[in-house]
Amino acid sequence: MRVITGTARGRRLITPNGLETRPTSDKVKEGLFSAIQFDIEGRRVLDLFAGSGQMGIEAISRGAQSAVFVDSSKAAIYTIEENIRNCGFKNQSTVYNNDYKSFLSANKNTFDIVFLDPPYKAGILEDAIKGVIPFLSDYAIIIAEHPDDLILEDEICGFTATKKYKYSKTAATIFRRKD
Repeated sequence: MRVITGTARGRRLITPNGLETRPTSDKVKEGLFSAIQFDIEGRRVLDLFAGSGQMGIEAISRGAQSAVFVDSSKAAIYTIEENIRNCGFKNQSTVYNNDYKSFLSANKNTFDIVFLDPPYKAGILEDAIKGVIPFLSDYAIIIAEHPDDLILEDEICGFTATKKYKYSKTAATIFRRKD
C-alpha cells in the first residue's frame, strides 16, 4: 500500500499483522478518491474502522484539514499511528482506540467526509451509516466500502446513494445529502 498522490505521494503504508484488517486496494482507493477529488480540500475527515488509516491519510495528503481515525484493534491503532508519523501528519490527526458505537456516543465533532469500511461479516454497515449522520456537515459525503453482494438502500436517513462502484469482490457506495 502507498499514498497515491498529494504531499505524501509514494509513501509506503504498513498494515496490521493478521487477518483482522482487510486493506483497501490501491485500485479501489484511487477510484474513490477520483470520485471525490474536488470535495477534499480543507475538509474534516472521519476514518471509522480505520485499519491502517490509509483512507484518512490519503485525504490529508490531498488537502483535507484534519482526520480522526477510529479502530477497536490495538494492532490497528499502532499501525495507524506509525503511518501518520511516517507521512508527517501528526498535527492533522487524532486517533481513538474505540469501537464505533463508543466513539460516536462520546463524539462532539462534525465531519465533512466519512470513510466506513467495517468488517464485512459483522453486518454493521447500515447501523454505522445511521450512527454517523448526526455528526455530518450540510455538505457531507459518506463513502461506504462493502462486499459486492451487499445491496445498500438508495436512501438512508436523508442521504442518497449518488455513485456505486464494483471492483471484483469489493463494492463502494458514495452517499450525499438528499437536498
